Amino acid sequence: MYHILRGFRALSHRVAVMRAAAFMVAMALLAGCSSSMTRVQTWEGGAAVDGSAVLEAPGEIRVSRVNGRVMSNFLVDDLALDYDLLPGDTQVVFSYKTIWAKAGVVRNGESKVHVVETEPHVATFTAQAGETYRFEFDKPDSRADAEVMVEDFSGAVVNSTGDEVARFELWDGEVAQTAARTPVPGESSVDSEAPVSGDNLQRLKSLWESASEEEKRAFLRWAFE
Repeated sequence: MYHILRGFRALSHRVAVMRAAAFMVAMALLAGCSSSMTRVQTWEGGAAVDGSAVLEAPGEIRVSRVNGRVMSNFLVDDLALDYDLLPGDTQVVFSYKTIWAKAGVVRNGESKVHVVETEPHVATFTAQAGETYRFEFDKPDSRADAEVMVEDFSGAVVNSTGDEVARFELWDGEVAQTAARTPVPGESSVDSEAPVSGDNLQRLKSLWESASEEEKRAFLRWAFE
């Protein structure tokens, strides 16, 4: 009986370790340890026929919609992401969000950080296939500066040569009617309000599929050794 209980405890410990390992790897994947795992497709279906554009979003920018389609919230804050865009008229809805550690003693149950976040903003521009765009805005040095900045948040989306293609504007809640504009043969019609990715399991499956063979082998060795 003793040996049975001992074996059961060892098995339970191994299962717990494997679960913890899988969770840590999942967090590492979601944190974007490689560029291939931080690329988000903003439409349903396969690759764009005429190629796509890329919008680089730093960790402070949280993109919530692209052309009316809701973007998934990842498990990791401050995650820099690249968004694949279809060529043509593009509407990007986003917020600026930063987290600042509180100084001094934090009481039980009290948050240990200050969250500074803007109202939703929007940038509208015409995306060109093969082009790379990025957000350009002032970056505060302190929480006080950030709190002042969010009162009148401004900036622009610029292209690869630094030319401005769109100014930030407060979003009025109107959703662009361009979600169905998807030049991909055989694409089925989907609800524009549906998230780009499904639940966490589906996201992890997508990340696994985008990982290289070397990354997959490294994960399996690490998880089961």
